[in-house]
Amino acid sequence: MNKVLKIVSAFFKIIYNFLDKVIITPISRLIYSINEKLKGKSYISKLINRPKFLVYASLVLAVIMFLLIDSKVITLVENDAEVITNIPVTVKYNEEAYVVEGVPKTVDMVLTGRKSDIYLAKQLGEHEVILDLTDYESSSMSHKVKLTYTKSVSSLSYKLNPSYVTVTIKDKISSLETVSYELLNLNKLNSKLSVEDVQLSKSEVVVKGSKDVLNEIASVKALVDLNNNDFKDAGTYEIENVPLVAYDSKGKIIEEVEIVPNSINATVKLDTYSVSVPISVKTTGKLVTGKAISKILINNSESYSIEIYGDKESISQIKSVPVTVNVAGQGSNDSKSYTVSLSKPQGVKYMSADTAVINLSFGEEKQKTIEISPENVTPKNLGNNLAVNATSKDTISVQVKGVQSVIDSVKAEDINAYIDLSKYTTGEYDVEVKIENNDSRLSYVVNNTIKIKITND
Repeated sequence: MNKVLKIVSAFFKIIYNFLDKVIITPISRLIYSINEKLKGKSYISKLINRPKFLVYASLVLAVIMFLLIDSKVITLVENDAEVITNIPVTVKYNEEAYVVEGVPKTVDMVLTGRKSDIYLAKQLGEHEVILDLTDYESSSMSHKVKLTYTKSVSSLSYKLNPSYVTVTIKDKISSLETVSYELLNLNKLNSKLSVEDVQLSKSEVVVKGSKDVLNEIASVKALVDLNNNDFKDAGTYEIENVPLVAYDSKGKIIEEVEIVPNSINATVKLDTYSVSVPISVKTTGKLVTGKAISKILINNSESYSIEIYGDKESISQIKSVPVTVNVAGQGSNDSKSYTVSLSKPQGVKYMSADTAVINLSFGEEKQKTIEISPENVTPKNLGNNLAVNATSKDTISVQVKGVQSVIDSVKAEDINAYIDLSKYTTGEYDVEVKIENNDSRLSYVVNNTIKIKITND
């Protein structure tokens, strides 16, 4: 109400200033000039000299001029046009019985009239566009209906874009849908915390809409936002008014449905999980001929470990944090130090360290041969419904290279030999034996193949 009074007051102030400047002051000057010329010569001069005559005459002329302008007999202000965009559309219909499709959320409008009227209309801001469907019922046919605008200033003319809309009215039905949850802003959660459990206050909700739209629903989810300042420590938290949305099979939100209720409550249990894992050092490049790595120190320790945090299921599968250093051309010197950045393995949200200092020591390369049995060779990547058996009984020779103190500790059971069967189907084959090397101080050479037979399981 105060806003309207201020606008009206400002409007009349503008009119007053306009009349005073354009009408009252010039008329007063004109009458004063006439009075000077007729001074002492006639009755008119005496009349003009009366104290209140100028005020009354100016007021009468001002009122006459105002009425002429307001009735548009005289136009002192040019007409103008103004475009007002994004005016919300209000639909009037039986919301309990019907669903209306094809209604735009907003429309644009062109207002035409005097600048002062357009200014007043914009200041009032009471623009309401209505689509009245109260006399319509559901039908398989579409309806072309005119939009109407409730004028805030009656002297203005308007044009809506669009002025007509084509809508379809369908019967509203309801279905019972199961509710699951979706975690939002997981990256905003304290990196040492993980979501252990989420419990919703309702497992089912009623969804209302047209039959066609309800058939598109693939899931209804409660959007649990983890960007919450209260989530600082492990514990159980209650969240109220969690919004519900319906998705189609492509993961797109379905807007044309009503979910009852439109929000529920959720109980979120947060916990912190961590495990201690070593840093595994991998190398790339070749040392100078005849040299091997004799010792690997990580932050001056042979058994350095870091704490990793994340979901329990994810981090339980992680056995180490790998780093790679380039040793190309090294070995002539006694040692080489590297400062490396540690990358988080997939599923890790936080690590107790993000850098490490790797120190490699070098020595003379020696070698020895170890014989392994075909039964100790592991088949990998075997196709579904297939079985494999080794048909060769000959042992496999593996050359182990490294400094003497390291290769002396290697036994046959320490060698992880395998064959890759990803490209093989049923039949008999000679397959290359490979070694899975988890120790950068060692290198392996295998020249043998193994005879196998693949059959249907």
